[in-house]
Amino acid sequence: MTSTASEDDARPRALAPGLRDAGLRLRSLIRGSEASMVVLGLLVGIGAGLAVALIGTISSEMHSLLFGVGGERLSGVPRLPRGLGVPILGGIVLSAVNWMWTRRRRTIAVDPIEANALHGGRMPLRDSVWVTFQTLLSNGCGASVGLEAGYAQMGGGLASKIGVALRLRRADLRVLVGCGAGGAIGAAFGAPLTGAFYAFELIVGVYSIANAAPILAASLAGVLTARAVRAVTYQISMAPAAAPHLIDYPLMIGFGVLCAGLGIAIMRAVYLMERAQDLARLPRSLRPAIGGCVMAVLAAITPQVLSSGHGALAVDMPARLSAMTLIALFGLKMLASVVSLGSGFRGGLFFASLFLGALAGKLAAVLLATFAPALAIDPTVCILVGMSTLAVSVVGGPLTMSFLVLETTGDFAVTTIVLASCIVASLVVRQTFGYSFSTWRLHLRGETIRSAIDVGWMRQLTVQRMMRREPATIPGAAGLAELRQRYPLGSTQRVVVVDEAGGYLGVALTAEAFALADQPGGDGGKTAADIAHWRDSPLLPEMNIKQAVSIFERTESEALAVVDSIDSRRVVGLLTEGYALRRYAEELDKARSSLTGGV
Repeated sequence: MTSTASEDDARPRALAPGLRDAGLRLRSLIRGSEASMVVLGLLVGIGAGLAVALIGTISSEMHSLLFGVGGERLSGVPRLPRGLGVPILGGIVLSAVNWMWTRRRRTIAVDPIEANALHGGRMPLRDSVWVTFQTLLSNGCGASVGLEAGYAQMGGGLASKIGVALRLRRADLRVLVGCGAGGAIGAAFGAPLTGAFYAFELIVGVYSIANAAPILAASLAGVLTARAVRAVTYQISMAPAAAPHLIDYPLMIGFGVLCAGLGIAIMRAVYLMERAQDLARLPRSLRPAIGGCVMAVLAAITPQVLSSGHGALAVDMPARLSAMTLIALFGLKMLASVVSLGSGFRGGLFFASLFLGALAGKLAAVLLATFAPALAIDPTVCILVGMSTLAVSVVGGPLTMSFLVLETTGDFAVTTIVLASCIVASLVVRQTFGYSFSTWRLHLRGETIRSAIDVGWMRQLTVQRMMRREPATIPGAAGLAELRQRYPLGSTQRVVVVDEAGGYLGVALTAEAFALADQPGGDGGKTAADIAHWRDSPLLPEMNIKQAVSIFERTESEALAVVDSIDSRRVVGLLTEGYALRRYAEELDKARSSLTGGV
């Protein structure tokens, strides 16, 4: 018995080295083979497709159970059978679970864009599950938000978890997060090119040969998986459009500029809604419930304001609606989205912006037909341009939206005019506002990123990592003769001057100390403190390379001391401008190589 027990105890220990070796071989295979990354992307895409299927099905079942809409889309029913109070109840439940979550975990969840821009693709799966749950609860209770935020969050979170477990390199992990998010969005819309370019433009931040194959494979795998399990996803269908004429291009590009303005207004309105609640000192725990009350009132006017608006889009697009009706629907849906997001409901504006853009396009077609019949454009073209340009303004990604139109209609002629309008709208937003909705939210939190391009390496390259510790020092009261004796020419170029408590007083140049000795009157009894420079420009250990270089440029110094804090000013190191710039160039070259697929 004893020997058997000892053998059983030894077996796991014997297997552990084998498992570690297998893990190392798998990691080496993925790192050294592009084909392995494609296979990994396929697996991530399948996982993302299954996640989309599960989330979409749960949301549909919640709508059926809570609102009694049966198999219909919530926003597409003419009147709610029941459940006007559900948004209020949903707000109360969301407030309660948010309160419980923040008591356990105070960090803010990282989305795929932030993860790739600042954290090298690392995003905790637990936080991703939490954000997905918030999104599902918000959408399921009728808040005017889409599920696409939860889709991308879950896909990216699964991919990041797998990549971290395999210890992928920073660049590979970022691509894998793009595979997860792109696979999820592709599955959500049944559009593989849309999902892939969503990853290229919004999650990874760049298209390259290195990331094209795994991301396209993941998006296609996500779409096929969602179809195989008959997932509840977004399906956009449009009537065939007449081929656009040459005169239609400037008109639609001008309309795209107007949609860019509408997109900026929506993003600003969400911030102003949050700011108004802050000024009113409304407790954050009560805001979702208050937002739910507003949503209940809006839903009593029309159910089209509820959820993402997919059902309303299918109802409104073929219908003959007057200009006033379209204006009212646009205003109500915009108000519902602003109130939902501004009051704390979680979700995305992707599909809501598509729906709002479609309403704006239909309104533009009606107005042109009424007041300028000679310039009238096919309503389908106006709708598609409105959808894509307003979505580009809010979400970003002109190619993403253009491919969505192409995969929806299969019409290359219409896609051409859509692409031109999207590019102009994107330029207008970048020049006048500078952010998409995701990066705008990060900006409000104090971040400065404008895309998913990796800048996290820059923040990790801190002064503390680059500085030379224990630099040459001398008390400020020491005479220059003592400085020359302790540090002869050639021993060091500069000496950090400190006070009696070790506090920073400046940097003295040894060459200057010896030059003063050669003057007719000698050094005049000067001390080290008298020739100290850059007294008010020390570096701090937590500063990143960009901040350090800016201080070097401002002070025009070749080296600066590093102090532990502004208050104590205790010297902990020295950093030279030459070394900092060399390290910056090395890391920048690595980042550029990862973007272009180089080594």
